[in-house]
Amino acid sequence: MAWQVAVREMEVKKNISFDRFIGDRWPPVDQLEPFFLAPKGQEWSYLGGNDSWGMSVKGLYGTAGLPEIDQVKVILFMFGNPDLGAHFIYSKWDGRIRHKYSYATKGDLSRLGEFVKTLHGTLLSVGLFIPFAVAWKAVKEFMETDGELPTSIEWIATRDLPPGTFPVPKPPSTQRRPSPPW
Repeated sequence: MAWQVAVREMEVKKNISFDRFIGDRWPPVDQLEPFFLAPKGQEWSYLGGNDSWGMSVKGLYGTAGLPEIDQVKVILFMFGNPDLGAHFIYSKWDGRIRHKYSYATKGDLSRLGEFVKTLHGTLLSVGLFIPFAVAWKAVKEFMETDGELPTSIEWIATRDLPPGTFPVPKPPSTQRRPSPPW
């Protein structure tokens, strides 16, 4: 006698933290569009003093029912700057093969050694920023493909970037401090 096991296909889990959109449902694409295609100076969202947002998907390629370490998950980290545009990091963990992929938006790479601080104090390379209108293409595609790496813009693998592109701040205990006056 042959046994049949019914396996319920699990859906991917989506999450967003962008302006007023917080939680496990992505808004309709057209509701995010104004943050990227608004008139100059009105793009992005700095709600609550924040310029860093993100979207994620877990359980891609039928891995939703597996332990978290075995799932395929993607995070699109998004940073905005009123003068430079948007800087994205696309990070994918493929638990099926235990491999992490990481890509950054490819801006003007001649400016990789120039940095700007986010509102949280994180240093980001100016050379990885792209115009908001171009960034919108990637966000739209990311949403429409449930987290696939968007092909509508140029990316560069973070492993291919020179050392120092992502500066790591020193812990306060190792930062240079003036000697006490005594």
